This record gives sequence, C-alpha cells and structure tokens, in this order.
Amino acid sequence: MAAAINAPLHPVVRFLGGLSKQLVWLIPAAIVAGLVSGVLADLSSLKAAVLPLTMLMVYPMLVNFKIAEAFSLKDFKAVALAMVLDLVVLPLVAWGIARAFFSHEPQLYVGMILAGLFPTSGMTISWTGFAKGNVGAAVKMTVIGLIAASFLAPFYLLAFAGSVVNVDLAEIARTVGLVILVPMLAGTLTRTGLVKAFGAQRYQKRIAPVFPGISTLGVLAIVFVAVGLKAPMIVSKPQLLLTIAVPLLLFYGANFVLSTVVGRWLLPRGDAIALVYGTVMRNLSIALGVAIASFGPEAALVLAGAYIVQVQAAAWYVKATDRVFGPIGEPATTEASAQPSRTAA
Repeated sequence: MAAAINAPLHPVVRFLGGLSKQLVWLIPAAIVAGLVSGVLADLSSLKAAVLPLTMLMVYPMLVNFKIAEAFSLKDFKAVALAMVLDLVVLPLVAWGIARAFFSHEPQLYVGMILAGLFPTSGMTISWTGFAKGNVGAAVKMTVIGLIAASFLAPFYLLAFAGSVVNVDLAEIARTVGLVILVPMLAGTLTRTGLVKAFGAQRYQKRIAPVFPGISTLGVLAIVFVAVGLKAPMIVSKPQLLLTIAVPLLLFYGANFVLSTVVGRWLLPRGDAIALVYGTVMRNLSIALGVAIASFGPEAALVLAGAYIVQVQAAAWYVKATDRVFGPIGEPATTEASAQPSRTAA
C-alpha cells in the first residue's frame, strides 16, 4: 500500500496537477484561440453549453473544499479582517471603479462588479503556501468567503448594478445556486466517496491533485467561449482591451496596497500573507460563470482579463514577500508584532 501511494504519479495526473500553475500563459492562449475561432466561425451555438460547462468547471474546484474547516476560532483576527475586506470594502472598490470607467458600458460595468464580489479561490491557499504564509488561515478565508458570497452576491448585484442592467434577483440566486451550491454538494459527496474507497492518504497524494487541473481546463473552455462569442466586436473595437486593462490594474493595485497595509499594521507575518492572498485572489471562475449565464459574454471579457492580471500579480508578490514583510524569523515591524512587547513590559 505504501509503495503504491509513493509511486511516481501517472503522466496524466502530473499534467493536470501542473496546469493551474501555467494560467499566466494558458489564459492568453485561450483568448487568442477564442478570438480567431470567433472571427472564422459562428460560435453562437455554444451559448447553450455555458451553464453546464460552468458547473463542470466549478465542481472539481470544490471537491477538496471542506466546510468543516470554517468552524474553528483559530486565526479569528486574520479571517475577520479578510471578511471585512472581501465582503464590504472590495465590492465597494469594484463598484466605484465600475462607475468611473464603465457607466456607459452596462455589460463591462457588471463584469467589474462581479470581479469584486466573489472572494478567494483554491489559488488563495496555494499562493499563501508558496509565500510561506499561514495556510490554515487561508483555508478558513476560502471556505467562509465562498459560502458568504454565495448568499450575498445576488443582493450586491441588485444594489450595485440594478440601475445599469436588469438584475433578476430570483434568476441570479438560481444561477449562483447552480454554479456554487450544487457543485459544492457534489464535490463533498465525491470526496467522501473517494476517501472511503481509497483511504485519506492515497486520495490526498494521488487523486486530489487531478481536480484543480480539470477545473483549469474548464476555465480555459469558458474563456474561449466568452471571447469567441464577442470576437467580431473585439476585432472591430480593439481599444476595448485597453478600456478593460486600466480599471483592472487599478482594482488589483488598490487591493494589494490595502491588504498589505492592513496586514503589516495589524497581523504577524504569516497571517498578513494569508490576508493578502485571501483578498487579492478573487474567485474569477465562479464570477465568469455567473457573468456568461446571467449577463452575456461581454461581461465575461472583464473577468478573462482579470485572470491575466491576477495570476501574474500573485506570482510577482511572492517574490516580493520577504521585502514587504521581512524574512521568516525576522518579521517586519508591525503594530501587531509590537503589542506583545508592550504587554510583557
């Protein structure tokens, strides 16, 4: 049994396990492929596949999602700060940017709103680990943030975008339920069944790495469809890409600055890193699915661009972590790290 668990992974498993690390290249490739295909052929028949494809994209991502991990008071301060940023501050930032840049472009407006609504993703945990942050806190942020956003998103969309686009509250709630809650339930049942059949250790080492890669394939398919459906418009209005890029850079720039300042001021190093990745990494897969299913492919163009900015910025931030927060064992001076000294005195 031990030999089977520790044997080299099957090439397909290794391939799927490494896909999510290549998003910075794969997303632009999917955009180009969608653009070329949409110009050369009519892809309108793919609209019917959007919702099923979205559910299939989100389902693998939620197989390793453990709701029980949210019910612990450990890391309470870091998680609470992340929820304030994720569920209050950043939706307001996205709304402000949408009003400033897209007030006359309803579909792009709602795409920008969606970029700010769904916090965290599986990459929140991965990037926190890469940067040597508090992975346990990142897991809690991911679980609590996604559950809370599932219930709040329809109301936020109505409040922030209801004056610009038609927001059918019941339809949005149904879409969010199909895109998040159904895959979450299916994922939980899948994980439980696989662990029971193969054991927790074998599942974790040999089966779990497959699911993020399958989800990545779904992301690429959705991006391809979103761009392909709007390819003629993009080709006729190339300035649209710049129109989308500037607000996204502002959104992510504000996000990084805000979470870094709050983390340095109020949290120790590991928790601060988790806070940054627990707020900067938006769940663009779910936002993308909701955008196409409820508002159309033009709204999804903002989110396709957000993938490129988000993944590249996250990678750069890992390299800057020691300069921002100090090396491990030599934390940067923060309000949080100064408090124990005053107490001891």
